[in-house]
Amino acid sequence: MISKHVLPFVLRKSIALILLLVAVSAISYSLMSFSPIDPVQSYIGADMTRVGPEQREAIANYWGLNESKPEQFINWASSVLQGDLGTSLIYRAPVTAVIGERLLATLALMGLAWILSGVLGITLGIIAGMKQGTWIDYLIKSYCYTLASTPAFWVGLLLLMFFSVWLGWFPVGLGTPAGILAEDVSLLEQLQHLCLPVLTLSIVGVSNIALHTRQKLIDVLNSEYIRFAEAKGIKGLALLSLHVIRNISLPAISLHFASFGEIFGGAVLAEQVFSYPGLGQAVVKAGLGGDVPLLLGIVLVSAVFVFVGNTLADLLYKVIDPRIQRGDYA
Repeated sequence: MISKHVLPFVLRKSIALILLLVAVSAISYSLMSFSPIDPVQSYIGADMTRVGPEQREAIANYWGLNESKPEQFINWASSVLQGDLGTSLIYRAPVTAVIGERLLATLALMGLAWILSGVLGITLGIIAGMKQGTWIDYLIKSYCYTLASTPAFWVGLLLLMFFSVWLGWFPVGLGTPAGILAEDVSLLEQLQHLCLPVLTLSIVGVSNIALHTRQKLIDVLNSEYIRFAEAKGIKGLALLSLHVIRNISLPAISLHFASFGEIFGGAVLAEQVFSYPGLGQAVVKAGLGGDVPLLLGIVLVSAVFVFVGNTLADLLYKVIDPRIQRGDYA
């Protein structure tokens, strides 16, 4: 039974998550400490003549910026352990509130893109593998190789110019129509604003999973048990559904869940191109504005997000492959 392995698995994963968050926090804070951006200046704005030295000192004292970097990190870590991620210097609001407001928008974007890229990638990989050596295979491979070296922001700009500027089918940007209250925005309008960012991330995310699925399918089709099944007269869709899908699903799932980090990185660029109000825009503003609490809060959330994705992949391994199910959790 799997149940007897659940507790050790949860304990190992919990310890790994804690160590990951500690390491990510320390490294991110160290990198931010070398930033040439002055947080006080970012907080005040471009016109520094409005604020005198005494006011600058008061602002630094209020935010704890006059303390040494190790002291600032220790104070921040102590607050995090108490459930307080601090206050954003840019938005003048609690970091948890800023992240909570933008997290749902980013999750909607990433979730739809993740599902669509997985479905398209696995489908294209299966088609290319089944049609190995044909013009369909070469066409799909060429498409994947081209996209693998294409940055997300460039794809986003092309889609923006073609579908929004030239054809006028979709809005130019933002998450909702301008000048309309959030509660008055319909689901259809939200989906219209999501279409191009989701399509951008999906197009870029298809290549890796499609190429890996194709190669795994070719390896499976060349195996002995597949030849034995073909000798018994099992061919086409029956062969694919009975003997191939399960064997190619493990690497496909592993690769797709491991792509959470890539999708998050692509979402940052896509949100900038389409001015989509998610965590990506907040990351850029926090980095350029020296907003350490907000940046570290988003880093922690993204680290947990990617870690959960990898953990779900491990769990699905046990469900899909009985050989792994009989062993211990990794």
